[in-house]
Order: sequence, then C-alpha cells, then structure tokens
Amino acid sequence: MSDQDNRNDTRATGSTMSTGAPAVSDRNSLSIGPDGPVLLHDVHFLEQMAHFNREKVPERQPHAKGAGAFGVFETTEDVSTYTKAALFQKGASTEMLARFSTVAGEMGSPDTWRDVRGFSLKFYTSEGNYDLVGNNTPVFFVRDPMKFPHFIRSQKRLPDSGLRDNHMQWDFWTNNPETAHQVTYLMGVRGLPRTWRHMNGYGSHTYMWVNAKGEKFWVKYHFHTEQGMEFFSNQEAADMAGADADFHRRDLFDAIARGEHPSWILSVQVMPYDEAKTYRLNPFDLTKTWPHADYPLVRVGKMTLNRNPENFFAQIEQAAFSPGNTVPGIGLSPDKMLLGRAFAYNDAQRNRIGTNFHQLPVNQPKVPVNTYMFDGHMAYHHSGNAPVYAPNSHDRKWADETGPVADGWEADGTMVRSAYTLRKDDDDFSQPGILVRDVFNDEERAALVDQVAGSLLGGVREPVLSRALDYWKSIDAGVGARIEEKVRKGGAAKPAEGMGEG
Repeated sequence: MSDQDNRNDTRATGSTMSTGAPAVSDRNSLSIGPDGPVLLHDVHFLEQMAHFNREKVPERQPHAKGAGAFGVFETTEDVSTYTKAALFQKGASTEMLARFSTVAGEMGSPDTWRDVRGFSLKFYTSEGNYDLVGNNTPVFFVRDPMKFPHFIRSQKRLPDSGLRDNHMQWDFWTNNPETAHQVTYLMGVRGLPRTWRHMNGYGSHTYMWVNAKGEKFWVKYHFHTEQGMEFFSNQEAADMAGADADFHRRDLFDAIARGEHPSWILSVQVMPYDEAKTYRLNPFDLTKTWPHADYPLVRVGKMTLNRNPENFFAQIEQAAFSPGNTVPGIGLSPDKMLLGRAFAYNDAQRNRIGTNFHQLPVNQPKVPVNTYMFDGHMAYHHSGNAPVYAPNSHDRKWADETGPVADGWEADGTMVRSAYTLRKDDDDFSQPGILVRDVFNDEERAALVDQVAGSLLGGVREPVLSRALDYWKSIDAGVGARIEEKVRKGGAAKPAEGMGEG
C-alpha cells in the first residue's frame, strides 16, 4: 500500500489530526462534565475550528463561478512548419486541465445568466506548463489593460445598493465604443450557451509561434466543439437559473461520469510575421477578428475531457492560470491586453491562494523545476542547501541567455500613452456590423433587438440611453432603428439575467 493509500485509509483506525496523530473524537469536544465549558486544551477541536475559519479562499475577481475537468490534447496534424513547441508536434499527447466560467457573476451566481464564458486551459507539457486563457468569443470588450479593472467594476455592483445595474454597464460600454464587437456577441446567442460542452473556445489574443529554424508567425487559437453549438433562449436560461443554479457544472460532471467525453478540434489562423506590419487591421487589437478569407483555419489537433476532479477545491478552485505561462516555440505578442494579463493573472493568484500557489499539485508541471524563487508562505518544495542566488560557483545551474530572444519582436517608437495606430480598416463598428448582418440570421437579429431593448429598458437613463441608441445605429442602422422603436414604445421581451440584465 502506498503512502497516499495509508494517509487516506482511516476506516480501521479512525481519523487523525493534521499531524497524523489519532483524533480522539470528531463528534464531541472536551468539557468539564457533559454540561460544562469547553476546554482550551482540546487541541483537535481548536485546530478543526481554526482551519474551518480559513477554509475558503478569496474568489476570483472576474471568472469566480466555474468548474472544470481533466483530459488530453492530441496533436493530429503536422504544424512543425510554424512551431517547435513539443505539445504541438504531430503524435504528441499531452495531459491537460480545462476550467469554464462566467465573467461577471460571483461564486453563488447562476451558471445560465447571460455572460461571456471563460475557457481556460492548462497543458502539462514535456517542456513545462502552457496556459491558454481565453473565452467562448474570439474578441474582448477592451484593448488596453488600463481599462480592464474599470470594465469589471462596471459589470459588478453599485457601491450604495450593492446591486447589479444596467445603467452602469451601458455607461461604460457606450463611453468605450471598442466594446461594440464583444457586446454584440454577448447580446446575441453566444451570451447564453446551453452547456459548456456546446460552445466554442478561443485564445482570443494573438500569440507568436516560432519554429525550429527560428522563423516567427502570429497565430490565433480556435477550439470548435464537436458536440455542436447549442444555446438557451432567454426564458429557458431564466427558468434554469431558478431550477438549477449549477446546471453547467452538473452537466459537464455528469456527462464525463457517464462516459460522454466532450471534445473540441483546435485550429489556428496563421499570419506570416512581416504581414502584421502592413495588414489592413491591427492584428494585435483584441476587439478585432482576422477574416478567415485572409487567414484560413489550419487544423492542429483534438482536446478531449475524460476525467472529473476528485476534489473540487484542490483541483479546480486552486487551479491557477496565466497567459504569461508559455513554453519554447510559443510567445506573447504586442497585444496590450495580453501583456497586461501576463502580469496580472499570476499576481492575482499570489493574492488569492498564496505566494507558492505554483507548488500546489494541480499547478505543478510534470517536469523537474529549478527556480530561484525562494521561501515565502507555505513553501513546500525546496532546493535543500543549494545556492539561492545566481550566478554561483557551485553545482546549481542558472540561466544566462543573451542576445535576441527566440519569441521576441521588434518595437520602435517614442514612449507614449495612446491607443493603437489606426489602419485602413480599423474602426470599432464595422466588424460587429458584419456579425449582425452576415452571421446572425433573421431570428437571431430579432432576438438581439429584444435583448438589447429589454436591457436598455431596465433602468438605463439619459444621457446614456441616447448614447446607447446611437451606439447600435453605428453597428447597424436597421437594427439600431428597431431597438430605438422598441425602447421608445417601452416594450421588449424580458432579457436573461446577467450582463445587460433587465
């Protein structure tokens, strides 16, 4: 029997204290007589209560409500032309973890409220952990990380009443027209996925791939569900929020438990490195997509989720993701939001679950670690008495790479605080307009009109209301006029709860 088996097998001997010593009783505290006061030298009671008082960790600021599962990613195609990353070499099979979530809802909010869904992946590769932290939409609300905390606060709660507020949401969105593309996705069918298994996932950002020759490419990740995309109506989502607030979590867990393992096909769009300099859209703007006619999908492999967590807190709640966690052959890009997140995510985990969160089993890589990060709260792994500094004159290895970096890029210009330089086709409303006119069908456009009008009728006041109507007319004149007509008449179908709730 293994040490782990010994630790878990307490049926014959009863439970133990955290020290491993036998616990005398898990039912009765120590007291002076059956009716007397509890004694402070009942250490087992004191330790149990002290731990209970600290049992929860702070929830994530965005993406608090979520769940996930383990699985495998299999690279089925040869994409070595574009990247030397070991996990993306044909035939490679890599263990992985996926976590799905809502963005704005707190830990106790219903799964089915209208919201963007997080799509976070951790690959335990042979070269270290690679995290791909995206959403179920290919774009995001803002393009500069300075705006991110303001955006999240605008979707949360008012300081006085502590309530969600449509006026506050639309005030932020309409003061930042770059939100138009993502808001159109949110107000459309993708704002209400029927299950996590029936939605796509996207890396959203632009990343760099580097091949074995040192050639560089820009890529965007697309995970297409093999279950097919399915959505709730507003009424179905509202009904399910009342019937089962954990519906998405339950659906994923139960499907895997009964052997219905959900899967997604990964494809990438690939842009040659030099084309980014002159392409008609800024390829690093997170509010834009790359037209598939210019950069068609290149198939990479398949992700399958086939194993549920054994302990939700240890394996899902304590899972820590960061888009800054890359491996050789994969790098970041000049995407400002990506660069901001590369710092913010790991720093948020240090605050949420501790300085050494990377030492928790769910976050540990499958390869040896030799890091000069040293000590800190709850340090478990250590380097013995090896030098804790570099360079050193002893046997502990240290890194000393100099010169150009494999996953770097050129940047040239004066230090400024500015939005991206506009290119030929760069504007905030063209792509959401294409989404409304060319992607949505008549039924989906009608639902969009009802959803937006219902949201605006849910407490949005002047001058934000007029600005919101102009915002939609800028996206599409016809849809904007239909929204305005419904708002002026004061009637629309009741929208689903969540972002833009009515």
